[in-house]
Amino acid sequence: MRKTILLIPLLFPLLVFSQIKKAPEVKEGDGPYTQLIIRGVIMINGTGAPPTGPMDIVIENNRIVQIAGVGSGVPINSDKRPKLKEGGKELDCTGMYLLPGFIDMHGHIGGAGQGTSAEYVFKLWMAHGITTIRDPAAGNGLDWTLEEKKLSTENKITAPRIFAYTVFGQGTKQTISTPEQAQEWVRENAKKGADGIKFFGAAPQIMDAAIRENKKLGLRSACHHAQMDVARWNVLNSARAGLTSMEHWYGLPEALFTDKTIQNYPLNYNYSNEQNRFEEAGKLWKQAAPPYSEHWNKVMNELLGLDFTLDPTFNIYDANRDLMRARRAEWHEDYTLPSLWKFYEPSKQSHGSYWFNWGTEQEVAWKENYRLWMTFVNEYKNRGGRVTTGSDNGFIYQTYGFGYIRELELLREAGFHPLEVLRSATLYGAQALGAEKDLGTVEVGKLADLVIIDANPLENLQYLYGTGAIFMNDKNEVVRKGGVKYTIKDGIIYDAKKLLADVKKMVDEEKAKTGFKIKQPGM
Repeated sequence: MRKTILLIPLLFPLLVFSQIKKAPEVKEGDGPYTQLIIRGVIMINGTGAPPTGPMDIVIENNRIVQIAGVGSGVPINSDKRPKLKEGGKELDCTGMYLLPGFIDMHGHIGGAGQGTSAEYVFKLWMAHGITTIRDPAAGNGLDWTLEEKKLSTENKITAPRIFAYTVFGQGTKQTISTPEQAQEWVRENAKKGADGIKFFGAAPQIMDAAIRENKKLGLRSACHHAQMDVARWNVLNSARAGLTSMEHWYGLPEALFTDKTIQNYPLNYNYSNEQNRFEEAGKLWKQAAPPYSEHWNKVMNELLGLDFTLDPTFNIYDANRDLMRARRAEWHEDYTLPSLWKFYEPSKQSHGSYWFNWGTEQEVAWKENYRLWMTFVNEYKNRGGRVTTGSDNGFIYQTYGFGYIRELELLREAGFHPLEVLRSATLYGAQALGAEKDLGTVEVGKLADLVIIDANPLENLQYLYGTGAIFMNDKNEVVRKGGVKYTIKDGIIYDAKKLLADVKKMVDEEKAKTGFKIKQPGM
């Protein structure tokens, strides 16, 4: 019997969590050091500023204390470089590119249905330079997530830093049915140590009370405006109440309707049938006000005025417009666990595995859906709005880490300059989390969460994939270029390629046990 994970919003309060295996408490990485000097890098600081270098970055006690320019096309004068103190460490990264650590704003740690362990997920994230994640569900239970968060903070496990958002109503024995019950749950959630709340929707008076109480307590919030409640509470309602960010795009087209109030559902539609749900979702943006029209502008400007954050997660629906591309991604053979591959396959049990009869008509509709969706997101950015990067990986053929880099590529497709893409992946994520004092840019005073790569990611974002990108060298040899070289978190240097090799070993061992080989569905 296949294990399943249920992400149907109405079931969350009653869900009994089946927890995945925790990350082992093993000391990995190099450091931290009383002083670490990263030598000779080209710096992309995350603010939107262009690359500059060579630079020496000096870190002491996990804080950046100096950023020194050490050259400008002439030989470096070693006498003018920051001096290494006794007990310090030098890391020669001459000619490499250094960026702030990436922030995944929609990073589920995984569930029993996918058959992953926390170590598998964490190492894939860290191997791709992701040093911070927001878990928008605490799907293994809040206590479990907070314990992993604590161990990550103490660097007792190899993992990104974790922001834990619980699903609204999680842990209750009965449905929240009054504003007072909603406020009480929010207060208890804060007392338990959650960093925020993930909503899927509820009755308007309950959503309003919960979001406002959460904001009053100083916590952040996110919402996937699911179809079961979106007709009475869309993105504008949430933003007005004080929601921090919207996830995916649900609730936004509904706020943009001008000739209807409810999505044009077929009369035989069933929300519980995921092919119904996602096929019709691919037709939704065409039902919204057209780009740059009066109502389209009005909604956008109101969201901008509310300092609202869009977290689009383009990558997680990428298969909807090109299923074969997502299904045949080159990393699946080496880095996708057999259990995760099985979870992705067509199934009426596994969430997001709705490939019962998916083909040209559905993909064409979704391509148009993306064009309209991307137009809104890009213009929102152009008008000063905050757009972040979230992956929602572990579903729909998007494997952890790899799917996050695909998200960067899709922001580029939407019209973002590569520097704007990287700002969304770093500074804007930190701002949305309320963590910009410590994270998001390479600046003096910030924590030492950094990504180092020996290729220019602005020229080709695919260099950030663990598998790198195809490149022909001066000898006319086809090679792989890129792949993150070092991920630095809390001043600890992790060999990103070793982390990826650890993941491959996990996959190989699982395949050896079961004799598993990837086969395409129905073949």
